[in-house]
Amino acid sequence: MSAAERREARARRLTWHREHELPQGTVLPSVLAAAAGIVAMWPYTSVIEPGSWSLAVLGVIVVTALVGMVMRTMLRRRPQWVRDLGTLAAQILAAVGTVTLLVAGDTALFGVIPTDATVFTFQALAAAAWEEVAFGSAPLAASPGLQAMMGMGFALVAILLDQLVTLRGAILACVLTAVIGSVPMIVTLGGVNIVWFIMLGILMLVLLHHTAAQNSDSPRRPSLALASGVGVAALAATVLVAPGLPVAASLAGTGVGVTVDASLRLGDDLRQPNPVEVLTMATTADTAPYLRLTTLSEFNGRVWEPDRGGLRPQRDGFGPDEWSEDVTTTETSTSIRVIRMSSAWLPVPYPAVSVQGVPSAWRLSQDNRTITSRTADAVGNDYTVRSLEVTPTLEQIRAIPAAEPVVDAGSEPVDLPAVIGETAEEVTDGATNDYDRLVALQSWFRTEFAYSLETPVDEGFDGTGVDAVTQFLDVRSGYCIHFAGAFALMAESLDMEVRIVVGYLPGVLTENTRGDESVYSVSSDQLHSWPEVLFPGVGWVPFEPTASLGVPTAFEAASTTEGGSGGSATPAPSAAPSSEATTGPEVEREDVGDDAGGTGELRRLDPTPVLLTTLGVLVVLLLPALVRFGIAASRRAAARRGDAASAWAELRATMQDLHLPLSDAETPRMRGDDLIRDNRVDAAAMQVLVAAIERASYARPSSEQSAALDDALGAVLGQLRRSVDRWPRVRAALVPRSLFASRRTDLALTAGVG
Repeated sequence: MSAAERREARARRLTWHREHELPQGTVLPSVLAAAAGIVAMWPYTSVIEPGSWSLAVLGVIVVTALVGMVMRTMLRRRPQWVRDLGTLAAQILAAVGTVTLLVAGDTALFGVIPTDATVFTFQALAAAAWEEVAFGSAPLAASPGLQAMMGMGFALVAILLDQLVTLRGAILACVLTAVIGSVPMIVTLGGVNIVWFIMLGILMLVLLHHTAAQNSDSPRRPSLALASGVGVAALAATVLVAPGLPVAASLAGTGVGVTVDASLRLGDDLRQPNPVEVLTMATTADTAPYLRLTTLSEFNGRVWEPDRGGLRPQRDGFGPDEWSEDVTTTETSTSIRVIRMSSAWLPVPYPAVSVQGVPSAWRLSQDNRTITSRTADAVGNDYTVRSLEVTPTLEQIRAIPAAEPVVDAGSEPVDLPAVIGETAEEVTDGATNDYDRLVALQSWFRTEFAYSLETPVDEGFDGTGVDAVTQFLDVRSGYCIHFAGAFALMAESLDMEVRIVVGYLPGVLTENTRGDESVYSVSSDQLHSWPEVLFPGVGWVPFEPTASLGVPTAFEAASTTEGGSGGSATPAPSAAPSSEATTGPEVEREDVGDDAGGTGELRRLDPTPVLLTTLGVLVVLLLPALVRFGIAASRRAAARRGDAASAWAELRATMQDLHLPLSDAETPRMRGDDLIRDNRVDAAAMQVLVAAIERASYARPSSEQSAALDDALGAVLGQLRRSVDRWPRVRAALVPRSLFASRRTDLALTAGVG
């Protein structure tokens, strides 16, 4: 038979597809779209405390779904374009009204029709929400601003999902749900939300099945159980196997490795098992400086609030000098390259004087000499900062009283527990000036307390509020934020202006150089916080109370220095000799290997994670082929025992996999004749199979034909595969159609086919 005759013979048969599309429903698409919206919203509950915003989002999702059901039911007899446009317009109006009612109903007509006051209210709420997101830390408190923004955002998401599901755009709906839901994990670099991934996987299976069931090109009865089984197996493999894969720190590449915000909840970042290099710096100074990100000056009794005002364009500079002319200063230059740190602040030494190489989106804060942006990210920036080392003599700093706290007339004073002030008075008893009092506090913390990342967790406190500080003073164990917070409150109880700095400890010297400058490496576990006290005529003087970290601040007397210069005002490894000085927390990490440090040889790529990840991907991709191989082996084994039905089922499945014409209306003899004629299978082998299935249908099974049956089946299957081109054979092996279509997939032959 020629190729043209074979194509004509195939054309006479109906395909395995449905003859027409199923009628479009009005309820199920909206229900599925609402479910997708809830799945997309789920991860946000981990970064925003549940409250008014979650009620607003759920409300707008439900209203959008209900309006879609009602409008499509009312317009079901109208043309498709009228039904779609009418539903879309109604959903937009309903979503706007719902968000207005829930957020600013008192400013709208009848509570749902926006007015000018409503627009103004939403503008103010949007600005407030942006401030909270840009400068806050997860989990954010539920606020009216976040309620407004989340409600408006998910109104748009709910409408898009409803339209996509109704128009059978399941793939786009799945992508939109996955992208929206993954944003919180990407932005916060938080842990994997396993529950959400399982919910997303189930939703994808249901959406794809629903869309496929509506399509005329899909099988009549796709095997939902089998498809669900494969999906569940893939999800299980992802959830159970992926967390066990060893991912080395060397695989971090140049992407973001840690996200730093303005909060003092640094414990989770410091407790990461595999520190990574976040930035490098080259400096003209003798030692690497501390790098600050931002400062926190306002304390409300529970948290220290970051300083946010006073932003100026770069051309305005960092403002006037804070130190007098009689204080010795030394100019230094520091080049910084941010590799794996995401932040709204750029790390800079203090006090910065000028900066080069920073895009215009970054602005300068003259109050604390930091660099921040509301739109840009620190990662990938490479810039140079000119700064000063302000070094008053011991006599100068002792002669200057610390500045008194600035009291905001509009804020309520914070009542500190008596133990904080009493302890501060006791520790500083005998000191005759503010500087010596602060040095006494610094020495007390460094000698009487222990550094620990675990004690705060075990004891149930992990912040800088008055309760945490009180408990810290009792336990006498914690990490940098506890030392800085306790020092700051005790200094404030002594009537001194104080603030807390978030930044990085000095880096570790590497063998690399940039010109004549040495290059230092700063890792993620060197994230740090320390207090500063304002001395008029000197500026903000940093102190290092954290036990075992950095070097305590100590200025030298004029008689012991050349030219009257003193020690460094910024804590640094060489500021004052000390046997306990370090540049990073010395914490035992059982799962940290040689990669944790930055002074050894260059880390080499560990091939194990790449290999295992590749194998895992291959297993997932080959899962249908493996399942099909197992089914075929089971049927062949049954055929060897004389089971003609299993042999015939495997023949039929192979024809499905190879996309060969197939119909349940054919008798075994008819199918055998077709295969002999069209695919040139061996007539004798085919006759054995036909005789076996006919005998099984009308007579008792016989084991005498077992060996011949299996041999004949193997011969016929081999000849079927050779009768098609290479690509159909590969497709049949990797994506076997028989797995996804039941026996009822086949359609009857058209009249005249026999």
